[in-house]
Amino acid sequence: MNHSLANQFLIAMPGMDDPNFSRGVTFLCQHNAEGALGIVVNRISQFKLGDVLAQMQIESHQPGLADLPVHAGGPVQTDRGFVLHEPYGIWDSTFRVSETLCVTTSRDVLMAMAEGRGPQRVIVALGYAGWGAGQLENEMKENAWLTAPADNAILFDTPLDARWSAAALLTGVDIVRVSGYAGHA
Repeated sequence: MNHSLANQFLIAMPGMDDPNFSRGVTFLCQHNAEGALGIVVNRISQFKLGDVLAQMQIESHQPGLADLPVHAGGPVQTDRGFVLHEPYGIWDSTFRVSETLCVTTSRDVLMAMAEGRGPQRVIVALGYAGWGAGQLENEMKENAWLTAPADNAILFDTPLDARWSAAALLTGVDIVRVSGYAGHA
């Protein structure tokens, strides 16, 4: 593998027919010779954060916190939670993806959020997208994905239904004008 795609968006090309990723944007948290792990950032699950907090027996009185959407982070381990956030605080299990983004999987970050002392700009997701060794590279060769450097404004400020086209525009591509099939030269 030549270089890591961590801290990049994987933007599904129009021809992607996998319903887990069609018109999807995945933030890649890790990518190395053993595979890749990412979180889909433009799909909402049927859960609200209040549902997750209740399941974990965490009480919160923070206005609006219970109504935050929980993302469908991917088809793998859909009962496992991830909090994608800007660097803030020290949590039991945090992986720093870049200078501006971290992923935390420990309960303490949700407890801090419930108490009003956690990170403010977050994506809470259940599940993740995973690729085995060489799998993502093969999908890239098959033109399944466009990549772009991750952008916090797209993650935290862009409406959900605009993230796919906004992420693609980072590369100069108006993805809604791209055909749904790819050729090979």
